[in-house]
Amino acid sequence: MKTVVHKANSRGHAYYGWLDSHFTFSFANYYDASRVHFGSLRVLNDDYIAGGGGFDQHPHDNMEIITIVTEGEIEHKDSMGHTQVIGPGEVQVMTAGTGIFHSEYNKSEDLPVKLLQIWIFPNRKNLSPRYDQKEFDMTKRHNTWQRLVSPDEPGTLMVNQSAWFSMTKLDANKSLSYQLHNPYHGLYIFILEGAAEMNGTLLEQRDGAGISGVAQVEILANKQSHILLMEIPMTA
Repeated sequence: MKTVVHKANSRGHAYYGWLDSHFTFSFANYYDASRVHFGSLRVLNDDYIAGGGGFDQHPHDNMEIITIVTEGEIEHKDSMGHTQVIGPGEVQVMTAGTGIFHSEYNKSEDLPVKLLQIWIFPNRKNLSPRYDQKEFDMTKRHNTWQRLVSPDEPGTLMVNQSAWFSMTKLDANKSLSYQLHNPYHGLYIFILEGAAEMNGTLLEQRDGAGISGVAQVEILANKQSHILLMEIPMTA
C-alpha cells in the first residue's frame, strides 16, 4: 500500500484578482517534480472566479477534462459550437482529443463561481472531440456514493478512461467503504468541506490524498463532509 497526502496549504497558488486558483499538481507556473500527476490524474485545480471574470478562448488536446461547479454559474463556449451554462450540482465532461478551443466565463457580474477542474489522461490519443454535461440531484449523495463519471455506467457522464468519479455528503461519524474496480487502480480523495479519515489518515478541508495497492478504502467523517473520490489507473 502506498499513500500520498497533499495538504491544502501545500498546493500551488495563483492569484490574478479575478482568479484565485490552487493547484494540487504542477500547473502553469507552479512546478513540483514530486507532484506532476497521480496515475492518470494530471490536474486538480480548485478555482474561485470573481464576478465578470473568466478564461478567454484557449486550446486543449488529448485530455479528458471534467469540471464540477460547487457555487455560481459558469458559461462555456467551444469550437464545437456549444454554448452552455453550468451551475451547482452540474458536471461537465470534454474529450479534447485531436484539439478544441473553449472559453469559460462567470455568468454573473457580481457573484463568484467556485469549481474544480480536473484533467485525466485518456486511454488513447487523437479521439474525436466531444462535449457533455449533466445535472445531478445532490440529495442523492447523502451518506452514499453518487456516481458522476464512469467509462460506461448508465446515468453517468462517460470518459475515455477506466475512471470512476463519485461524491458523497457524509454526516459526522458516518462511514462509507469503496471497493475498487481493479486492484491495479488507485484512488484520489479530495475533501471539499469538513474532515474525514481515509483508512485512518486524517484529511481536512481542501486536503487531498492518493492511495494505491489496496482493494478498498474506508472513509469516516469526523464532521459533516463533502467528498470527491476518483478511481483511476495508476499508469499515465
